[in-house]
Amino acid sequence: MKHILLVSQYFYPETFRVNDMAVAWVKRGYKVTVLTGIPNYPLGKFFAGYDYKHKRRELWKGVDIIRIPLIARGNSRNKILNAAGMAVNYLSFIVSGKRWVKKNDINADLVFTVEVSPMTQALIGIWYGKRYHIPAFLYVQDLWPENVETVTGIHNRAIIGPIDKMVDKIYRETDKIFTTSPSFVEAIVNRIVPVDRDKVHYWPQYAEEFYRPLPRQKVEDINRNDNSYKIAFTGNIGTAQGLEILPIAAELLKDENVKFIIVGDGRYQQELKRQINTLGVKEKFVMLPRMQAEQIPEILSMCDAGFISFNKTTLWEMTIPAKLQSYMACGKAIIASASGETKRIIEEAECGVCTEIGSAEALAGGIRELMKADAVEMGRRARMYFESHFNKKILMDEMEKFILEAIR
Repeated sequence: MKHILLVSQYFYPETFRVNDMAVAWVKRGYKVTVLTGIPNYPLGKFFAGYDYKHKRRELWKGVDIIRIPLIARGNSRNKILNAAGMAVNYLSFIVSGKRWVKKNDINADLVFTVEVSPMTQALIGIWYGKRYHIPAFLYVQDLWPENVETVTGIHNRAIIGPIDKMVDKIYRETDKIFTTSPSFVEAIVNRIVPVDRDKVHYWPQYAEEFYRPLPRQKVEDINRNDNSYKIAFTGNIGTAQGLEILPIAAELLKDENVKFIIVGDGRYQQELKRQINTLGVKEKFVMLPRMQAEQIPEILSMCDAGFISFNKTTLWEMTIPAKLQSYMACGKAIIASASGETKRIIEEAECGVCTEIGSAEALAGGIRELMKADAVEMGRRARMYFESHFNKKILMDEMEKFILEAIR
């Protein structure tokens, strides 16, 4: 039985798609060990039941989980403290990871790092691969140092320069690199220190099988007889999502029977609620807590469309957000305040409306346009595009070829 060591700072019970990848490999006959941290994302504190002494080793759906110590990232309204908390969180994981690598040879045949920020975690995969002479794969979902600059606003070369050199080292010493968008491939290949195009591959995210079109469900707090046009936003409520335009758009749509169903939590949640109250549009919003991913299709079944937005940056233009595949898999029309890769896919699929990033007026106009369109037909086209471009079996078959070629 071939053995994959999967390195990911985030893993179950944190809700990331890497969870499903690990289980899928187990079902395909691989032994899978996950090296991860103590769960604390996105709220910045350890999940109930997890700490430095408890649940450091788990078996979940056939996946062997090893949790190494890290410092929780915290959740401060102060930007400087937030940045410091993330830096300590990232550093503590790689320090623990280096110690673990020196002491633990689990006889893996390949190490596969899933890089949702931080990129630093890829060092652990490289260290293990070199020490025990096995191939190291890297799945890039956040570009660095671009992500650091975009999220923190730090552009000082004294800080960004060393990060750039670290990224060059990671790309140079990784055997195969996979990315979630074609734009990421180009960005990696065309760095100042270029990367061999032959080892960089576009491998998009898929949505788990439970993301599928469902008949309308009865969901508490949503199943109301108001006949409103319901638009869902699911996932992390962070600053990068550009959600500040939603309350303003809701105010502009005060005469329209529209409701926004917000499902999730995150660092921007309290500020979003404050803006909603300040603008007096509370009746336009239904705020629901973070849910298990398996519950999201039921929520979407009650909604007419899914919403995606970003702040206006070059990085987000290159990004394909995971919720895009989720909405498409559930057969939902999409309204997006986005450009770049997200806009390209929505237009190719003819499954929704894209509006100017950061413009509440454009978003309100786009929602009015969508309300007049055939959202059911758009949803059908979204599902068709999903099956053609983001099919799990096809993508996992493709990845398996790379894995078997590397470990023969």
